[in-house]
Amino acid sequence: MWMHTSCSLDFQIPVATPFLFMLRPRSGWQQWVGREQYVLSPSVSAVEFTDPFGNLCQRLVAPAGRFSVHTSVDVESAEASDTAPGAPFVEVQHLPDETIPFLLPSRFCESDRFTEMASSIGSGWAPGYDQCAAIVDYIRRTKRYTPGSGQQIISAGEVNEQTHAVCRDMAHLGIACCRALSIPARMVVGYLENLEPMDLHAWFEAYLGGRWFTFDPTQSDLQGGRVAIAYGRDAADVAIYTQFGAPVELLRMEVTVERRPAPRF
Repeated sequence: MWMHTSCSLDFQIPVATPFLFMLRPRSGWQQWVGREQYVLSPSVSAVEFTDPFGNLCQRLVAPAGRFSVHTSVDVESAEASDTAPGAPFVEVQHLPDETIPFLLPSRFCESDRFTEMASSIGSGWAPGYDQCAAIVDYIRRTKRYTPGSGQQIISAGEVNEQTHAVCRDMAHLGIACCRALSIPARMVVGYLENLEPMDLHAWFEAYLGGRWFTFDPTQSDLQGGRVAIAYGRDAADVAIYTQFGAPVELLRMEVTVERRPAPRF
């Protein structure tokens, strides 16, 4: 199916401010970008580069005053994410090199502190996909999904002490537990069809049986189209914008996701 997504950001900038944006999805085997638009107002010079995780990043200096960013994209994506109960655990010595960073503890996913807990959750389940599914079930049972409640980024250890969490927090906990079982896991930020309330969304992927699979503790199933924008070890790697210097005010952020007929080019 085809999806149309957009993200609009309006800022009030006190002085000329350097920004790093991460707002362009890239084509891959799970999604194909057919058309996109990226508008800066006022127009300024921007430079794009690819970070170590393959994300498309844009550098610019926003002028003082009102500054807006609008992106939209038409993407071909599946109507639901793949599931694969029984997909096997891949022994560390057989993992592709590019998955190794997603095995290690990171700033917000201190997996070295979750060995005992993850082993307990995964006990009795076949190593691999079924253990990841058990971790997701644990998070759903113990954390209430409360969109918009977490402005401050917190670590998996802090999330585990709370009874409620936002999508980013729940992904951190899932990632930490998977890595504690030597399963590569990475954070994904992007769009999810029919998300309520509509916003950018975070979930995680685990490497099993030779490929990445989607896991989302905030949803009861994996129905609905997804568009991935950025991948990383945790939230520190996938911020949709980072500004440097004096604080700026985000006046408005608006996200839309809808199905569209296949575009005619």
